[in-house]
Amino acid sequence: MMITMLVTYAGDEQTPFDRDHWINIHFPLVRESWEPYGLVSAGGFFPQGDGAGLIAVGVVNFRDEAAMEAALNSPETAQVMADVDIVTAVKPRRSIVKQL
Repeated sequence: MMITMLVTYAGDEQTPFDRDHWINIHFPLVRESWEPYGLVSAGGFFPQGDGAGLIAVGVVNFRDEAAMEAALNSPETAQVMADVDIVTAVKPRRSIVKQL
């Protein structure tokens, strides 16, 4: 069963967030780091309008729950999370969606 991890960043137009780094550096790093563990795809978008308090949403798809757990517990995850700190000081929240 495919698993989607939504990674959300809360804030407003005043919240520092390096969009270019997130799209062009961070997501390639995520794909390189987690594909060996079962990552299927990773990308992100920026909500339009007021965004309901969200400034960015990452959509990260894994083959299954075991693949997601393996990726998150891998040594590469430390580098992925350190890169988030370059993008923004906002701590992301994860939500899991199970797909049939």
